[in-house]
Amino acid sequence: MVAEPAARILVASNRGPVSYSRAEGGTLTAKRGGGGLVSGLSAVGGDAVWVCAALGDADREAVQRTGGRLDPADSGGQTVRMLDIAPDTFAAAYNGVANSVLWFVHHLLYQTPVEPVFDAAFRRQWAAYELYNAAFADALAEEAAEGAAVLVQDYHLCLVPGMLRERRPDLRIGHFSHTPWAPPDYFRLLPDDIARQLLRGILGADRAAFLTRRWADAFTACCTGLLGEPPATRIGVHGLGADAGFLRERSHRPDVEERLAGLREQTGARRKVIVRVDRTELSKNIVRGLHAYRELLTERPQWRGEVVHVAFAYPSRQDLAVYRDYTAEVARVADAINTEFGTAGWQPVVLHVKDDFARSLAAYRLADVALVNPIRDGMNLVAKEIPVVSDDGCALVLSREAGAYEDLGEHAIVVNPYDVTGTADALHEALSMEPGDRAERTKRLAAAATALPPQQWFLDQLDALSPQTR
Repeated sequence: MVAEPAARILVASNRGPVSYSRAEGGTLTAKRGGGGLVSGLSAVGGDAVWVCAALGDADREAVQRTGGRLDPADSGGQTVRMLDIAPDTFAAAYNGVANSVLWFVHHLLYQTPVEPVFDAAFRRQWAAYELYNAAFADALAEEAAEGAAVLVQDYHLCLVPGMLRERRPDLRIGHFSHTPWAPPDYFRLLPDDIARQLLRGILGADRAAFLTRRWADAFTACCTGLLGEPPATRIGVHGLGADAGFLRERSHRPDVEERLAGLREQTGARRKVIVRVDRTELSKNIVRGLHAYRELLTERPQWRGEVVHVAFAYPSRQDLAVYRDYTAEVARVADAINTEFGTAGWQPVVLHVKDDFARSLAAYRLADVALVNPIRDGMNLVAKEIPVVSDDGCALVLSREAGAYEDLGEHAIVVNPYDVTGTADALHEALSMEPGDRAERTKRLAAAATALPPQQWFLDQLDALSPQTR
């Protein structure tokens, strides 16, 4: 049974601050997550509830054992209500709609001669997406105190604000989009009724917020074009920054020092290092980044033996075939570069595919050049984190299609993510940069990157929902 509604602040997201795994013998082990939301919610204390979905069998078992209200000790003291949504419904909503349709639309990823195809099978998946959103709306309505503030997160839960408004008109509701928002012409790939339903779902909030003004303007343009008028819902922009204090402390712990020594041994002490740290999302553009590095070595042979590309490509969404194929292509291209250019004493690409946060931080410290070249990205915190912890300063090669470009573009070397030759030229420019120039750029990048740390980012959204500004 759910306790009497008491929460004054609620957060809703697909992934919560804790996940579970099952050990031999059936013991459940909790692992606390990280990120901006976890840091942000810690700023408001105990009068808050986080509503999330069970993502796997161990999570579902934890829900069954606890009734859905998890032990706060498992989640850093936060009150978490985890929803055991039917696995088939969850899979259709999460993989079928959120990740295979909405993600592709907002990141402009479709090969339009052959996809998308919105047929009867898609309509069944869309019905699951509606059920999934309704489960969140029901839980939030049950948990929220009178007049509570509810912050709904991302493209998984676009329908929740409108559904929750019907259930609890007293609530103050915000929706935050962590992805880009598609321009109207691309958003119109969606069936008209579903495109309008998505917009009206978000417009059920008092306030819809985005990571950059560009994404906010695209949402407004979609509302005007498809609904016939600009949104009455207030629009906000909050550009999430890096958590400087945490990153600087965490990046000097013994496990990071150990991994840093290992990376230096792999790369060679005298060589320059280009670093990228990504999940193998199709939007991250890892393959073109590798092709640009290959062109650098081909057209500027002076860099052969003098530079190493440390590429962390952590597998993502491997339950989808297109992501498995992309991950395999990353490995294939990296191997091809090493075969073509490698020597007994020099491995041009050092590729790591096993997720290791400490090793990522070690690479941040080691980087002479950071390559962040997404096709399209809501923000991209890697671009903001590397300058904060870099030991000797790094030059940032940054896609103009990353949300981080708005904050960092002035001090970065900016590239068109589709232009492999232009990216190769940018890598050469970054590698050739004088140490003093690189150090000064890094200082400015770090200042811009930390201007809105996670706790302030969260509190600003909460303040914008206060009764005085509603």
